[in-house]
Amino acid sequence: MPCEYRFRRRVNFYETDAAGLVHFSCYFRYMEEAEHALWREAGLSIHPPGAEIGFPRVSTSFEFHSALRFEQEFDVHLRVTAMTKKSIRYSCVLSSGSTKIATGTLVIVCVRRGTNGVLTATEIPPEITARIHVAPDVSAEHEALHRSAPAPSPASTASGVERSADAEPPEARDGRSPIGRDIQAPHR
Repeated sequence: MPCEYRFRRRVNFYETDAAGLVHFSCYFRYMEEAEHALWREAGLSIHPPGAEIGFPRVSTSFEFHSALRFEQEFDVHLRVTAMTKKSIRYSCVLSSGSTKIATGTLVIVCVRRGTNGVLTATEIPPEITARIHVAPDVSAEHEALHRSAPAPSPASTASGVERSADAEPPEARDGRSPIGRDIQAPHR
């Protein structure tokens, strides 16, 4: 009865951007790979053929602590942190050795498609809840995770690229936002 899953991976070239850093969207894929592996370890599939239910993602996030680069090996650790009658919440930590790369969360909800095509939340079937469980001591680990997360430096970005102290803010020099500059307010 799994409550967590770990695996080691290497960054592929296609996962990186022009700077050689992993594109942020890949972190969500790594988390989903671990989720599917956890389900397989439980003898389940998150989307078996002919399934009457599904598990769409309703909330997900990542905080980036250090950059991942091409060819770098890293570990993905996924834990089930909460389970209700209709949803499952995971936490995920990506690390390389003792370096924390990123921390994330994912919430999925069990749904059933009605005859009109509308998805409606439904209870997770007992054959799933009997095989996937909440990890023990999640609250203690959650607190430790957030205590040990480094505070972001005002001079650095999520990609690990240093920003100069005299870098211009995103606003134009005249103080107006560059977004929507050409849009005129309607006359009343």
